Amino acid sequence: MAEAHQAVAFQFTVTREGIDLRLSHQAFTEIYLSGVRSWKKRIIGLKNSVVTGVYPASPSSWLFVVIAILATMYTRSDPSMGLIAKIQENLPVSQSMSNQCQTLVSALLFSTMLWLLLIFTMRMCLKQLLSYHRWMFEKHGKMSTTTKVWVALVRIFSGRKPLLYSYQGSLPNLPVPAIKDTVKRHLESVRPLMDDTEFERMTQLASEFESRLGNRLQWYLKLKALWATNYVSDWWEEYVYLRGRSPIMVNSNYYGMDFMYVTPTPIQAARAGNSLHAHFLYRRKLNKEELRPTRIPGTVIPLCSAQCERLFNTTRIPGEETDTVQHWQDSDYIAVYHSGRYFRLRMYQAGRLLSPREIETQIQSILDDPSAPSTGEAKLGALTAGDRIPWAEARTKYFSSGVNKRSLDCIEKAAFFVSLDDEEQGVIADDPASLDAYAKSLLHGKCYDRWFDKSFTVIYYKNGKMGVNGEHSWADAPVLSHLWQQTLSTDCFQLGYNAEGHCKGEVDSSLPPPQKLSWEIPPECEEQISQSLAVAQALADDVDIHVFAYQEFGKGRIKKCRVSPDAFIQMVLQLAYYRDQRRFCLTYEASMTRLFKEGRTETVRSCSNESSAFVRALENGEPAHVCRHLFQEASEKHQNLYRLAMTGSGIDRHLFCLYVVSKYLGVESPFLKEVLSEPWRLSTSQSPMHVEMFDIVNHPEYVSCGGGFGPVADDGYGVSYSFMGDNILNFHISCKHSCPETDAHKFGDQIRTALQDLLQLLSPIRTECHRAEGGAARREETPVGETQGKGKRKKSASFKLGSEERRVFFFLMN
Repeated sequence: MAEAHQAVAFQFTVTREGIDLRLSHQAFTEIYLSGVRSWKKRIIGLKNSVVTGVYPASPSSWLFVVIAILATMYTRSDPSMGLIAKIQENLPVSQSMSNQCQTLVSALLFSTMLWLLLIFTMRMCLKQLLSYHRWMFEKHGKMSTTTKVWVALVRIFSGRKPLLYSYQGSLPNLPVPAIKDTVKRHLESVRPLMDDTEFERMTQLASEFESRLGNRLQWYLKLKALWATNYVSDWWEEYVYLRGRSPIMVNSNYYGMDFMYVTPTPIQAARAGNSLHAHFLYRRKLNKEELRPTRIPGTVIPLCSAQCERLFNTTRIPGEETDTVQHWQDSDYIAVYHSGRYFRLRMYQAGRLLSPREIETQIQSILDDPSAPSTGEAKLGALTAGDRIPWAEARTKYFSSGVNKRSLDCIEKAAFFVSLDDEEQGVIADDPASLDAYAKSLLHGKCYDRWFDKSFTVIYYKNGKMGVNGEHSWADAPVLSHLWQQTLSTDCFQLGYNAEGHCKGEVDSSLPPPQKLSWEIPPECEEQISQSLAVAQALADDVDIHVFAYQEFGKGRIKKCRVSPDAFIQMVLQLAYYRDQRRFCLTYEASMTRLFKEGRTETVRSCSNESSAFVRALENGEPAHVCRHLFQEASEKHQNLYRLAMTGSGIDRHLFCLYVVSKYLGVESPFLKEVLSEPWRLSTSQSPMHVEMFDIVNHPEYVSCGGGFGPVADDGYGVSYSFMGDNILNFHISCKHSCPETDAHKFGDQIRTALQDLLQLLSPIRTECHRAEGGAARREETPVGETQGKGKRKKSASFKLGSEERRVFFFLMN
C-alpha cells in the first residue's frame, strides 16, 4: 500500500549486483522535524518548570536579590551577619581564587540561598492564605475585616502573570474531617428518608462505628493524608472508575452539545477543519502553560489545574481486574472513524500545524474514500462499549502483536478520536424530540462508531453539527467543558468561514493523504465484537433522554431576589421528584474540591430536612409566607452544604475512603457497608458554562445546550442543568425505559411546573426587591457609605466593598 511506503524511511533490495538502497527524503525530513518539535517542547517544559518552581517569585527576582546584596556590601555593611564570611572560609577552591573573587562567589551563594528562602516563605504564606475558607460562610453583604485583609494578602502573595500550573505548589492539601462530624452530617442527610424505626437503627450503627472501628480507620486515613498529596483522588479514580467492570458507555461517559440555534456551516468537512484546528491551538497553549490558571469565577482564588495534564494523548486501557489510564507526552495526529473504517490523520506538516482549510481537505478525502472496511473492522469500536473483561481478554489475545497492535496503538496514542457521522442531528423546527435524539447520539451513537476509551471523542454530523463524548476517569467534566467551549468560540468568532461555507486559507498540494489503518480480525474476535455490541445495544436502547431549554426565566430573575440559582434549581428538582414519585430520595449533586491540590469532586446531599419540610408544606397547601420562609431555610441549608463540600468537609468521600481502608485491613463495618450501598435515585450536576467566551448580548443565538450523562441508578434519574446567560435554563434528563416508575419526559414536565410554581411563590419577594432597588435609586444622592433614616446618618459597611471583595460577594450569590 502507498500509505505503508510513506511510513518507511529507507528500503533496500538484495540483487546480484549488490544491495540497492533507496532513501526517502520526505520520511527523513519528517523524522528530523518531529525531533526538533519534541526538543522544543522539552525546552519549553524546562523553562516553565523553572518559572513555576520559583512562583510566586520570578527568575529575574534572583538578579534583584544579588544586586541588592552586592550594593549593601559596597556600602561596607554585612547583610548576612557573618554568613558570607563563613561561606568564604569553606569554599573548596578558595586557594585558587583571589580574595575579591572569593567574596563575590560567597555573596552569590548567600544571595541564592536567601532568594530560595524567600520563595519558600512566600509559598508557605500563600498556602496558609489559601487554606482560609471562612469567607464562604459569611452572610451576604457582610464581609468581615478578617476576610478583607485576607483578600488583600492573597493578591499580594499571588504574584504576577502566573502560568497554568503556577499555583500547584501553593495549594493546600485536602483535610480529613473528624469522624464525629461526618457521622453527624450523614445522619442528618438520611433523616428525611427513614421512619423513626429505621433511623434509630441507623443511629445505633453509626454510634457503634464512631466509638469502635471508626477511630482505627481514621488513624490510617490521617497517615495517608500526611504522606499523599490528596487522600481521596487516587482511590476515587481506581475504585470508582477504573475497577468498574460494566460498560463505561452510558454508565460513566458523558456528552456535550454544539450551539443550539446556529450551525456555522452545513459542510461537515469544513466544520471539522475549523474545530480540529481550534483543538490543537488549545493544546499548544496547554503545552506552553499559557492558559490562565483556573480560578473561582470573579476572584483571584486559584483552583487545582492538575486534571488538565491528561486532556490530550490519553486513553483508558482495559484490564481483567482493573483498567489503567495511559498518557503520552505528545501526539501529532488524530484517529478518525468513518463508514466502518479507521484512519490516521497527521495534523502537522514540515513542523507546522495544518491550516483549517488543509484539515478540511484531508477530512473530505476521508469522506470521499470509496474503500470498504476490512473484515471485522466496521464494528470494532463496540469492544470499548461493552463489558470491560471481554474487551481486556480480546485485546490481549488479538491485539498484542502484528498489524492489529500497530493499528490499535495508532488509535490509543492519538491526540484524541474523531467520528465522522453519516447522520444529521441538532434542533429541528417543529420537532421537539430532535434534541433528545441528538443527546442519545452523543451519549452512545451506534455503540460502535465511537472509541469510548479515548479521553474524548469529537463527533461531526453530516449537516455540520458536532458534539463531544468524554471518558470520565482521567478528569471531571469542567476540564473538557473549558476546552469544548473554547473550541466553539474559536471556531465561530476567530477562524470563521468564507461565503461558501468552507474554511479560510490555502492548501499545500504536497500533503500526504490520511493513512487507512489495516486490521486482521479473526472470526473468534468477530464473535466477541458481536457479543459486546449486543450488550452495548441493549444498554443504549434502554436509555430514555429528554432535553429541553427553558426560556420563561433564568438566572437573572432568580438572583434579583438574592436566592442562589443553584439552590433554587435543587429545590425545583426536590419538588419535581416528590410529585413524580410521592417520596423523597437520596440526592447526589456534584461539587468540586479543586480548592485543594489534586482535588476532584465531593457530593452535596441536596435532600435535607429543610428541603423536605418545604416540599411537604407546599404540597399540603400551607400559607405562602410559611412556604417562603421554609424555602429560604432550605436554600440556605443547601448553600451551606455546598460550601462544606467545597472546603473538604463533605460526607461521602470521607466515608468512601474509610471503607477502602476497612477493606485493606480485612474488617467489616455494617455502617459503612450500608452507607456505600445506598442508591442515588436522583443524580444531579450543574454543567459549567463559560459565558465570557461568547458575546451573548450581541449574538444571543450562539448558546450551547450544555451536556448530560446517563442515569446512575436503574430506577432513578440523571439530571444535568446549566445557566446560559441570565434568561435560559437547560435541562438534560435521563432514566431507563426498563423501569416502569421513571419517565424522562414526564419528569421534564414536573420540572417545568415546579419552576413556575416556585417563581410564583417567590414573586412577592421579587416585588419587594424591585421596590428596594427603586428606593435605592431615589436615594442615590446620599453620600457613599451612609444611609438616611429618621433624620440620622448610619454607617453602611456593605457600600465599602472594594472590587475584589465585590467579586467574592457575587460568587457567594451565585
